[in-house]
Amino acid sequence: MAGVNKVIVLGHLGRDPEMRYQPSGAAIANFSIATSENFKDREGNKQERTEWHRIVLFGRTAEIAGEYLRKGSMAYVEGRLQTRKWTDKEGQERYTTEIIGDRLQLVGPRGGGGSAASFDEEDHGGGHSTGASSAPASSGRKQDTPPPPMEDFDDDIPF
Repeated sequence: MAGVNKVIVLGHLGRDPEMRYQPSGAAIANFSIATSENFKDREGNKQERTEWHRIVLFGRTAEIAGEYLRKGSMAYVEGRLQTRKWTDKEGQERYTTEIIGDRLQLVGPRGGGGSAASFDEEDHGGGHSTGASSAPASSGRKQDTPPPPMEDFDDDIPF
């Protein structure tokens, strides 16, 4: 029976993505995402624990990350864990565990808007976008202002 290697991370970027390019021209994006959890210790004091996750994206998904993600941005990444061995400057063998992302979803407002966009590695840039309204849910009564027409929707996410 085969195993499952699936990771889902939702958090904030610690810095802007670092972009590199393979000789073929394919993009590689590296960045870290912080996830935090709040809990109470044995004495009842509130504590916060932050975990940092190294993310690597390839191809069009990496290009999207480099263009739209910045330090502090919230992002959702799906992928798999991979550990690689490398040698440091002193000749010591080191190991790094990373999340090789195959899906990226931009989360949260962009320029005050309430939209999110999702990009899959298989899409090759043809991801889909889902709009999220920032208006509160209706309580059964008609809202005073109608939503803007779709042709006035201004979004420069490339898909």
